[in-house]
Amino acid sequence: MTRAAAFHADLRAWEPRSPEQAALRDRYLDFLDTHGEDSLRRDGGPEHVTGSCFVLTPDLTHVLLCYHRKGQFWVQVGGHVEADDASVADGALREAREESGLDVAAWRTRPADLHRHELGSAFGRCTAHWDVGYVSFAPRDMVPAVSDESDDVAWFAVDDLPAGVPPDFPQRLATVLDEVRPHL
Repeated sequence: MTRAAAFHADLRAWEPRSPEQAALRDRYLDFLDTHGEDSLRRDGGPEHVTGSCFVLTPDLTHVLLCYHRKGQFWVQVGGHVEADDASVADGALREAREESGLDVAAWRTRPADLHRHELGSAFGRCTAHWDVGYVSFAPRDMVPAVSDESDDVAWFAVDDLPAGVPPDFPQRLATVLDEVRPHL
């Protein structure tokens, strides 16, 4: 089974709590049906799937954010799916480790969030990311490290996010927390 087919099966099996996420999941399934394996490759087209990771404290009071160098905003860690990533979830976890310096593990392999967003000219050939958000947990006393892709990495209270997050980020984080809470 190809990575795209496996990802398609994971998405189809996921039953998001949010009706908006369920509708977006259907758009993602259509995108995968149309673009196949190319949908997971950075060079597969100007729009492609990316994997991100919401690193949360086990009590869900804090989230780890990086100040994204290209985007100039605070956001969860994540990035492109690479050729050696076994899945989108593995790519998101690899990115979380690379961008935070923390040895985090996946909470589960199903998404907690989907978010398609247009990109500005700073992102070059990429015009839109079909981002898939996964969740990891880490204690707040774990000290993150800044990577080459960010200017800073820090813990923030989920109810006191820094200035400079994208306008829809608070709602996106709320959706993730709503998705996680019933399973803890």
